Amino acid sequence: MPWSTPFEEPIRLRGGATLITLQHAADHVMQMPKDVQQQECWQIAVENLINAAEIGGGWLMFARIAMLRALNGDGDGR
Repeated sequence: MPWSTPFEEPIRLRGGATLITLQHAADHVMQMPKDVQQQECWQIAVENLINAAEIGGGWLMFARIAMLRALNGDGDGR
């Protein structure tokens, strides 16, 4: 599945930005400080984004859920 694959429902960020595709989500994580990227919740999110891009199928849903959990949980997702 290409990195340009959109989530079924976009992920809205605080401040009004929206993550529409796997690539948008990956870029968002990569723009975070390295110490934030290393937090377990963000490592899980990245792993799921990669699985969605490489394997496809249900991994797209798991990637969205992992991003939402990281954004709304312990990670400083902004």
